[in-house]
Amino acid sequence: MTDSPICPRCAHPTVEHVFASPVPGVWEVLRCGLCLYMWRTAEPTRRTRRADYPAEFRLTPEDIRNTAEVPPVPPLRSRG
Repeated sequence: MTDSPICPRCAHPTVEHVFASPVPGVWEVLRCGLCLYMWRTAEPTRRTRRADYPAEFRLTPEDIRNTAEVPPVPPLRSRG
């Protein structure tokens, strides 16, 4: 469906096919191997193409290296 896709967010060349639409050829879900961004190929180009992805949301390898670890979600409090 896509010709050698790159990640729209970080431009990484390793993109994994995650899922395909129930109707063959309509859309695919892809995931970046580096930043883990996921997108459906049927989304607007501002979500699917690096050239159209908003500059303020793009990531560089340095951004990814310097990103703080996402804190874990704490357990739910019991309703006591």
